[in-house]
Amino acid sequence: MKKNFCVISDGSCDLLDDIVKKREIDIVHFLVSFDGCQYKKEGIEINLDEFYQRMVDDPKTYPMTAAPSPQDFYTLFERRAKEGSDILCICISTKLSSSMQSAQIAKEMLKKAYPDIRVEILNSLSCTLMQGAYVLEVCRLRDNGYTLDETIKVMQKLIQSGRILFTVGNLDYLYHGGRIGKVTSVAGTFLNVKPLITLEDGEIHSSGIRRGRRNSLNGVIELLISYLKEHCCTPDDCTILIGYCHDTEEAEKFRAMTMECLKKIFGTVSPLPLCRIGATIGVHAGPYSIGYGLIRRSDRI
Repeated sequence: MKKNFCVISDGSCDLLDDIVKKREIDIVHFLVSFDGCQYKKEGIEINLDEFYQRMVDDPKTYPMTAAPSPQDFYTLFERRAKEGSDILCICISTKLSSSMQSAQIAKEMLKKAYPDIRVEILNSLSCTLMQGAYVLEVCRLRDNGYTLDETIKVMQKLIQSGRILFTVGNLDYLYHGGRIGKVTSVAGTFLNVKPLITLEDGEIHSSGIRRGRRNSLNGVIELLISYLKEHCCTPDDCTILIGYCHDTEEAEKFRAMTMECLKKIFGTVSPLPLCRIGATIGVHAGPYSIGYGLIRRSDRI
């Protein structure tokens, strides 16, 4: 059965390839560079294994990303327009990237050739795992027969419930990106301090600090539990994604820790997907970032 609209997202959503294929999501890829000159499409011309390994092997090299161009968006918009499909495009927060501006330019370009095709672009006020959860909720609504207008209305309400909760391996990348001062960075390195960080409404907020990696991982789990209790919901009332960058073994252990804690408090809990945090956020948070992205489920409110 033909759906009311198609779903397109920029690559900041960091969803697994099999999820993207199953949920019929089109991805417009970001670009990444290690020298500031040659840019490669993330996931197409450079994979995340290679990207993070280079960061680990040369920790004093700070890669950069670039937003997709209007032409990158237009290529996908035109493909769907030729099929006669209206389009809902979800972009990373405008506070973090110019990706949405590129999408809006592509929308204007499409109007000239396909005036009957409707294109709506949503600012997810998020990135990485939260954006991924946001996109999956859009797909849930689309697949349940919601119209484009109905979907936008629901998502505008849900967006306030979205969070990213995470910690990092060290403070170097946050300092390099201008998120913290040099004194804080140096002190954090000597004291082995790990920040707990929340992204809400498109902005980064401090949620405390912990000494050592194990304590910081437990701290992120506590942030998740606090969120669920504060909002009077269970894990199954939300779309929750676990994300990591480089260390797959640690990520699996973190997922096991998470599931154990959630089951103790909430009983039976559905397994949480494990996703890879992409280069778009990895360049700012470093190769050892780990945490959650979540949003309330549209069918549980």
